[in-house]
Amino acid sequence: MKRRDFIKATGLGVAGAAIAAPAIAQSMPELKWRMPTSWPKSLDTLFGGADIMAKVVAEATDNKFQIQTFAGGEIVPGLQVVDAVQNGTCEIGHTASYYYFGKDPTFALGSNVAFGPNMRINQAWYMLGGGRDLLNAFYKNYNCISLLAGNTGCQMGGWFRKEIKTVDDLKGLKMRIGGFAGTVMQKLGVVPQQIAGGDIYPALEKGTIDAAEWVGPYDDEKLGFVKVAPHYYYPGWWESGPMLLAFVNLDKWNALPKSYQAILEHAGHYANNWMMAKYDQVNPPALRKLLANGAKLHAFSQPIMEACFKAAKELHSEVAQKNANFKKVHDSITQFSTNGYEWFQVAEIANDSFLARHAHD
Repeated sequence: MKRRDFIKATGLGVAGAAIAAPAIAQSMPELKWRMPTSWPKSLDTLFGGADIMAKVVAEATDNKFQIQTFAGGEIVPGLQVVDAVQNGTCEIGHTASYYYFGKDPTFALGSNVAFGPNMRINQAWYMLGGGRDLLNAFYKNYNCISLLAGNTGCQMGGWFRKEIKTVDDLKGLKMRIGGFAGTVMQKLGVVPQQIAGGDIYPALEKGTIDAAEWVGPYDDEKLGFVKVAPHYYYPGWWESGPMLLAFVNLDKWNALPKSYQAILEHAGHYANNWMMAKYDQVNPPALRKLLANGAKLHAFSQPIMEACFKAAKELHSEVAQKNANFKKVHDSITQFSTNGYEWFQVAEIANDSFLARHAHD
């Protein structure tokens, strides 16, 4: 995207010379921000979303507003990005909200919860269904505001050293699983582990964990999981369409010129759309490559899916009874998702199912 085109798209153009060029220049201070992320640079989809967001901001401001991106662990541990933004160590960060559910379970709803909505419904809820306002009212308690900045689409169920055929096979299993979903799995006997992306492979290799979920074929292939845990399961019911967010320190956000706020928001949307398209491009060939290299593809059995669904609903109900913030946001996204799937099953699912069956005809 060319800078001038982007500025026009954000409504910042000088149509009809309504705003004089010197006035624009005066309202565009020179800023240098730091953006830690939760991702290793080798994952050019996840880290790439943060990088593209920063580049668009620079391009749209003639490099007056520069954001330097950092991989997880470079200046901030991958699972402490929100902490760094909250306390002002960094101005902005790129991460998954559910990593911080230990602070408050409501954080999980800013990404995805178990059996939550798919990518499109989740995004629609955030943008137009009241999601952004509800989440930002909550994030204000942590001196942050959120901007939409990525989505992976439906993820895979992860890599396992051995086959998982029954619900009993889950008992005692040490599994790297991110966020709130680990608490669901815990109800079924799994021992959840919260491990940053770059540390998963050695933990699997050494047998410190028995299984691990990350994202999907493209990222998983890059991290080499097939070498140490060949059984590859689907679907990742805990991440049907998880949003990634850019968290901005609230004080820094409020101090920005309105034009910079608009540019940041639209740069996040650009990164979000790019990431979704990127995953749709790269996952199909990556899955073929994984299968050629020994991955054994399995669907979670129906009894396992039903048991996980029941456990998730029980957990969400338990948390909602104790946590007013969680209940408010969860009720909103659940109602929006229910309406969304009533529509999806009419045309979208029928059409996709037919085309998938005839993909090679």
